[in-house]
Amino acid sequence: MLRVLGSPKTLCDGVTRREMLTAGSLSLLGLSLPDYLRAAAQPQSQWTTPPGQRFGQAKSCILLFLYGAASQLELADQKPDAPVEIRGELGSIRSSLPGCDVCELLPNTSRVMHNVTVIRTVNHKYPIHGAAYATSSVPEIDVPMELNPRDPRHWPFIGSVVSYLEQQRDPSVIRKPVPDNLALPFPFSSRRKGEVPRAGPYAAFLGSAYNPQFTDFRGTITGKMRKSLRADDIIFDEPYVGVGPDCTFTLGETATPSAEITLDRLNKRKSLLEQFENARRQHDLGSPQHDQFREMAYALIGSEQVRQALDVTREPLKQREEYGLTLFGQSALAARRLVEAGSKFVTVFWDEYGLAGSGWDTHSNHYERYRKELMPGFDKGYAGLIADLDRRGMLDETLVVVMTEHGRTPRINKANGGGRDHWSRAYTTLMAGGGIARGRVIGKTDKIGGDVLDRPVSPKDLLATIYHLLGYDRETHLVDLQKRPLPLVPNGQLLTDALA
Repeated sequence: MLRVLGSPKTLCDGVTRREMLTAGSLSLLGLSLPDYLRAAAQPQSQWTTPPGQRFGQAKSCILLFLYGAASQLELADQKPDAPVEIRGELGSIRSSLPGCDVCELLPNTSRVMHNVTVIRTVNHKYPIHGAAYATSSVPEIDVPMELNPRDPRHWPFIGSVVSYLEQQRDPSVIRKPVPDNLALPFPFSSRRKGEVPRAGPYAAFLGSAYNPQFTDFRGTITGKMRKSLRADDIIFDEPYVGVGPDCTFTLGETATPSAEITLDRLNKRKSLLEQFENARRQHDLGSPQHDQFREMAYALIGSEQVRQALDVTREPLKQREEYGLTLFGQSALAARRLVEAGSKFVTVFWDEYGLAGSGWDTHSNHYERYRKELMPGFDKGYAGLIADLDRRGMLDETLVVVMTEHGRTPRINKANGGGRDHWSRAYTTLMAGGGIARGRVIGKTDKIGGDVLDRPVSPKDLLATIYHLLGYDRETHLVDLQKRPLPLVPNGQLLTDALA
């Protein structure tokens, strides 16, 4: 068995970091690829695909999740006539979508908005970092659930459901060279210091076999950002501000070498992928018989299609610069390459890095971080992805969703540098491609962007619409650990006014 050594922290699946990553494991948070393959070989369930508006038009989905919660007032629900304590320091600019100005820090995004449907009235009653609530059909969430990925009340992440249903529809997809549930740029909630992993992109009662297959990124970090930790300000290396042209992504390999990671009894300079390949060669030369699922796992990890799709250095430098040389921009580029190679569902998380309470969680230094860290990277990455998909003729069949767990308070607080706190009564989501209408605004908020005046939308409505566009009947049932049949989105309604 191949094993990675490191700190003995217990992870969300109850094993230690030292013991977790073995020859059949692809992610920092418990994905066993042989288990994944075994699960996929189970008997096929009943399947129905009723016709409907744009049903199944999206061949794939790219989910861009801005963890920490982006402000609706600095995204696409501008309130220029509100008092300064509401509208803040940033102005707005016209976009290519009539009636939808965007933040002045989004010049590239402003030019692609005619391809987008803006939903300004997403709302719910949980102003906590409920990534699990936003990305699964779980009917409610609380702080203990948010901080415990293994809480039995969780429902499976949408990407996990997609992977499961694809395998129920066609068991042969276990042999696809590019998996259907990939997540970038690194295992969720794994690069933040000081707190336990957060809940979110996990398979819950479907079993860890259906957790996303997380990548890891390699390369030089060129950006720095000042972040606050209690009373101290610390300068962090910040890949969301800048990375070098050597930035790329791997699947089934270790993270960039550091003092926390060593390899037991093996050359420290070798990657896990090289170890997997050595093990496979030994097997081919007559070592003890592996079961068919582990053999498939070796084949998938060594898939040349996966390696090539993740290797964004294969793209011309000019193309990479259009997405922005930031971790988010290069992750978005890799997502495009993955769906182009055949993956069904790819998630790009703008995650916390270096410090808990970072990402888009701007309780303080709101404007400094929007100017220097958040908006520049989002602007180029999002606009680059939409424009590139459109140019390649892929946008009409690729659904792109910008999602966050909630919004930010309309009123700016008095924290250092000013900040916006958690707010879930009204916030904004962007949807494009894959059967979504081009150039539409749905819903209206009040004069300060704090409450819904017209057309409330639930996060579950967003999920129901994604499932519909990917071709999954919302009456299809999953079975939980108590053997109870559960519909995909029991409380979600199709957003027919968002469809082309």
